[in-house]
Amino acid sequence: MLHSISFSIPSCKIVKEIPPKTKLVSSLIPGNMSTYIYNTETDYYAEYQSSVFALTTKKGGWDCLRHYEILANGAIPIFPNIENCHPNTMKNHPKDLYLESNALYSEFLLKNKTKIEDLLPEDLAKCKELAIRCLEYVTKELDVVTCAKKILEITNHSNAKKVLYMSCQMDPDYLRCLTLLGFKELMGSSVHDYPKVPHLYIDNPKEQKQLYGKGISYTNLLLPELHDNRLDNTIEDDIRKHQYDVIIYGSLHRGMIGYDLVSQYYSSNDVIIMCGEDVCNCLQPDSLTQKMVENGHHVFLREWV
Repeated sequence: MLHSISFSIPSCKIVKEIPPKTKLVSSLIPGNMSTYIYNTETDYYAEYQSSVFALTTKKGGWDCLRHYEILANGAIPIFPNIENCHPNTMKNHPKDLYLESNALYSEFLLKNKTKIEDLLPEDLAKCKELAIRCLEYVTKELDVVTCAKKILEITNHSNAKKVLYMSCQMDPDYLRCLTLLGFKELMGSSVHDYPKVPHLYIDNPKEQKQLYGKGISYTNLLLPELHDNRLDNTIEDDIRKHQYDVIIYGSLHRGMIGYDLVSQYYSSNDVIIMCGEDVCNCLQPDSLTQKMVENGHHVFLREWV
């Protein structure tokens, strides 16, 4: 069966209340590299925290980590053309809130209110109320644990005690990385990630800024003890012995390691597969995705294009 999925964000990255605002709109402009001036997560987050509004757009795909970072830091997203997003893409997002945000910002522009100093007390009250609703939504619906729980609920595996999470390639993959973080936070070491993704752990030797997106929002979060290296050595035997209740593939297109073996020992319903690509042919009749759906697996698709 084919399901919708999107990125998510760790709860530790979400502010508890709306921070004080010093500017109407963030200076960060998607696609304008001259505005990408922040090298640390702290400075990057501070920019959004100080802004009432922040522009976000479709990138390679509609789903983009920037949306979550804006919401998580208490800013209101301005999201042009969000009405054109496929209903099944970013299905769990508050698209009505985004349309409301767009309308409020447009209202300010029509009245030539371009700086925070131009806003009247009633304008600021509208912004505060909308920002609170956005923050409440990301806190309740878009954090990594909620995402992990929904995957288990949708696939009827809410009672799973042990999960094998096939990580495949080691390069950053937002959907795989963020969803794995959610499962680790939800179930701890009962979720075994194979192979281990080093940049997710706090003892990662690689500098954060060397990773995609400078590693912001998704790296160096897991304690080393959440990965049992001994289980790496028995992975095939453990699959044969059905030691795990469910097996999750973090990326359909980046290496389905051990799939032939898994298929021998696990029912189709107990294998969950995700596709987090920006652009793919997953909805085509002859695609690998459709083949996996026909094989009876649960496949979670990020971009419905």
